[in-house]
Amino acid sequence: MHSTRWIAHACLGLGLVAFMAAPAMAADKARPDKVAFYFAAHEDDWQLFMNPSAFDDVINGARKTVFVHVTAGDAGLGMGSGGRKFPFYLARENGAETAIRFMADADTSPAIEREQHMVFNGHSIYRVAYRNTVSYFLRVPDGNPQGSGYYETGYESLKRLANGDNTLLAAIDGSTVYSGWNDFVATLRAIVSYERGNAELIQINAAELDAHINPNDHSDHLMTAQAAYAAVRGMSCVRLVSYVDYASMNLPPNLNAEQRDLESSVFAVTLAGILALDHRVSWHHYDGHFVGRNYFRVVQEAAGCGHETTVMATARH
Repeated sequence: MHSTRWIAHACLGLGLVAFMAAPAMAADKARPDKVAFYFAAHEDDWQLFMNPSAFDDVINGARKTVFVHVTAGDAGLGMGSGGRKFPFYLARENGAETAIRFMADADTSPAIEREQHMVFNGHSIYRVAYRNTVSYFLRVPDGNPQGSGYYETGYESLKRLANGDNTLLAAIDGSTVYSGWNDFVATLRAIVSYERGNAELIQINAAELDAHINPNDHSDHLMTAQAAYAAVRGMSCVRLVSYVDYASMNLPPNLNAEQRDLESSVFAVTLAGILALDHRVSWHHYDGHFVGRNYFRVVQEAAGCGHETTVMATARH
């Protein structure tokens, strides 16, 4: 059974909002009939803002954990390397994949990784399967913090696609082109349906959309969350969990020593994966501002979906 603890109410925006700290690592290794999805705009978002929640799901909290990395995180470089040996987007992907393998191998020896391109809703998407984890890399252009896009990638962004300013959104590697926001959302829905299989419960983890709770967040974070929540609308037995992103730097640390170790180890491994492909990292900035913090709330409970839902609902009181 997951154990959870409450922190003091934090004053955010117009009122007091209660958040639950990340669940401690469960001693019971029995996996619930749940598939956990982590929707990340960039390849280090879930490590910084949704961990150790993700670590717990990979080890024993879910039958399968799926990481959907939406943008290439290319910072306007597209397929470029910025003068380094490898393209920046590949370095960021390598960081995420290295971190996921690290979590999945926490108590065992390395296994075989399976890579392929799969077609969802008519779009070819890069998929990596490793043990009980799956990673997707959609590689659409980084939209920059304001969502206006970058000159080098044609000012394309998720926000401009949703607003209708862009009618098309092309993956930077040329693998596919999305024809409007609805096409993009339908593709995410197809991914969720495929990875869910026959699991009773799915949990969607994404950025908090309430600006009073999660102010001044990156446009890509917010648009990824909007797309993820829209993709599962109408599906049965769906729990929605929203995380505070950049704004968590202004909140007090809320993880205990064990949880902080889990979070910082995954972040460190992510950076090692980036360094391995010849790109710089910024440990001190992110460690000082985000590590030790994991703020989230359950936006929608999946009532009537079995034991796992009951456990979460009970723990919230």
